Amino acid sequence: MKSQDLKKINLPDAPGVYFFFARRKGGKHGSQILYIGKATSLKDRVKSYFARDILLTRSPLIAKMLEEAGKVEFVETDSVLEALLLEANEIKKYQPLYNSKEKDDKSYNYVTITEEDFPKVVVTRGAGTYGPFPHGVELREALKIIRKLFPYRDKCKPAGLRHDEAGSGLAKAGKPCFNAQIGLCPGPCAGWISKRDYKKVIRHLRLFFEAKKSQLVRSLEKSMNQLSKEYKFEEAGKVKKQIFALDHIQDIALIKENLTTDNQQTTVFRIEAYDIAHISGKDVVGVMTVIEDGELAKSQYRKFKIRADKNDDTKNLKEIISRRLAHPEWRFPNLIVVDGGKGQINAAKKILEESGLEIVDVVSVVKDEKHRAREVLGFKGSTLNPDFQGRALEKAILLANAEAHRFAIGFHRKLRRQGFRL
Repeated sequence: MKSQDLKKINLPDAPGVYFFFARRKGGKHGSQILYIGKATSLKDRVKSYFARDILLTRSPLIAKMLEEAGKVEFVETDSVLEALLLEANEIKKYQPLYNSKEKDDKSYNYVTITEEDFPKVVVTRGAGTYGPFPHGVELREALKIIRKLFPYRDKCKPAGLRHDEAGSGLAKAGKPCFNAQIGLCPGPCAGWISKRDYKKVIRHLRLFFEAKKSQLVRSLEKSMNQLSKEYKFEEAGKVKKQIFALDHIQDIALIKENLTTDNQQTTVFRIEAYDIAHISGKDVVGVMTVIEDGELAKSQYRKFKIRADKNDDTKNLKEIISRRLAHPEWRFPNLIVVDGGKGQINAAKKILEESGLEIVDVVSVVKDEKHRAREVLGFKGSTLNPDFQGRALEKAILLANAEAHRFAIGFHRKLRRQGFRL
């Protein structure tokens, strides 16, 4: 898909969710959804996918997705919060190929509503009632807004139940939790709400999480009218305020969080370097080191004990890169650095191609007899980032390679001292 294709789409400068669809053979559009994303501004976000520095802004995986895409569609929402919830629902419903590749399900956040008389609303990891939500900070900001609209229980314990003549299940009086005191919990811990009324809160909350705002508003309007007929004007007034708040969601904090996340995504050039260490094919280990924008990212280093345990560095390199690519929750690199010659470059490229990541560049560092860097094969400089190219990029490549060698030797020596147990 090319930037001129966007001229055919009237993208609004408004929040919403966008969908990239696959291109069929012959140039026709397919029905398969490749990727789903949300936006503070649909116009700006979708346009950003067609920038020249796409490898920096959206990762090599997303760059490949664009090559396969043939069409973009969108759904406009009234707020960023609604876009966040709609995105999560659509990803769960359609399971787009490139959303699932981009991050491991185990690292996603979900919102779970428990099965109890007074259900709790809690954040869980790996699975849950609603989600996935890739960014934890963003989800926390969203829940702060949602909880003001629909106060819910998360930690406090209900004070027990007593039943009135209608069997409504009133909670016994107790001490209100802190959130109840500040209006973020309806107070089942203090007997402020019945089981029946709390179920209504949860029902409305479910509709909101399911991105069914219009249905939710109709339900609230029906409830408001019924309360008015029963002369319960104070309660009807509270529902009216809820409807107004839904139509005027204040999600400034969430907008700022989205902008911060976007800016972070566009500034990092990631290099991963791999090296092998062993003695005559015995006790083989491999490592991955990471350089981001020329700086060591030691918290992202990884170690591998080679399972084949053979004196075949090319085969061992294939193993560690394959095992690394099995972790899509680790951000994919812009460039891979291997130790060796053309054989190592070809081995790495083959694994990347098999994984659908052939767009990632690969270079190798050739050493002299004293194990000093003599040449960098495959290095053409960088046209991806004007502030990180030429000599700066070459220095980062050599640093990544040297750091991988140091890290591999250190890991190997440590395991040898410990008896090297796989």
